[in-house]
Amino acid sequence: MDYFQRVSKTWQHHELSCPPDYKELVRYATLAASSHNTQPWIFRLEPDRIGILPDFSRRCPAVDPDNHHLFASLGCATENLLLAAQAAGLAGRCHFDAATSGVVIDFEKATAVESDLFKAIPLRQCTRAEYDGVPLSAAQTQKLRDAAQGTGVSVLLLTKAEQKERVTEYVVKGNDAQFGDPAWSEELLSWIRFNAKEAVRSGDGLYGPVMGSPDVPRWLGWLAMKAIFSANKQNHRDRRHIRSSSAIAIVHSEVDDIPHWIEAGRCYQRLALQAAALNLCTAFINQPVEVATLRPEFARAMGIGGHRPDLVVRIGHGPAMPRSIRRPVEEVIG
Repeated sequence: MDYFQRVSKTWQHHELSCPPDYKELVRYATLAASSHNTQPWIFRLEPDRIGILPDFSRRCPAVDPDNHHLFASLGCATENLLLAAQAAGLAGRCHFDAATSGVVIDFEKATAVESDLFKAIPLRQCTRAEYDGVPLSAAQTQKLRDAAQGTGVSVLLLTKAEQKERVTEYVVKGNDAQFGDPAWSEELLSWIRFNAKEAVRSGDGLYGPVMGSPDVPRWLGWLAMKAIFSANKQNHRDRRHIRSSSAIAIVHSEVDDIPHWIEAGRCYQRLALQAAALNLCTAFINQPVEVATLRPEFARAMGIGGHRPDLVVRIGHGPAMPRSIRRPVEEVIG
């Protein structure tokens, strides 16, 4: 099966059976976002229960040394799974399990409801392109704000030009710090799949065209990346991308711990799904929150005080881009 067949098979709705097939619920969960498309999750299936555990073998110690993004990714998968379960006639109750540092979801029968967010699951993608800058309507802004609220987690939506410029300053600072770290560069390159064959073989990582790069042999991709891989070039691109966005969302937590990181992931996933339901695009600009020394300064500048800024997302109207793929469900069930 080639890349485009895999994409078509991955990003689509399947009919949900009754009683629900838990493997199908897991498939929907794996369509959630994860840092570098690492898919750092393991699903444990039990009667009336699914556990979502962290897969530390897929962690990114350079960009994510405290595993914040890894646990936020578990939250993203949790939200997708809960929405799919609801559509299949199951009500899910989830809680953090300190023993496994994972999420446990218990199910009971309920009325099946296919929400707008569930319907948007195959539509959501991280769109790394310029947007058209058209302002959001008041109704769109309110729907996005409502979707991203959680327990101990809030969202700050920035729409004014001067606010976006302030965020840009910190994205630039983040790029300067990250590109100056050889370990960060090597880690990012290790997750890039330069061509379709690599992407299909691994089922994970960042396929080159997803980021606007051509599909090329790995040796050529390495040479090209080494030649053009710089903070200055990335800063130029990020400035254009941020200025073209309709809004910037900052998801932030009251408490800096694993349960809140997971909750932040759930809030982000709802935000991204709501955006997709409104025909809006989203993309991460997480550099200011990935550099530990920069994060508190960024929080103060954004006016969120002692809260941890978890995820930074740009939102707007943009083009469809090539899509990433996912590992087979059988590989993520443990």
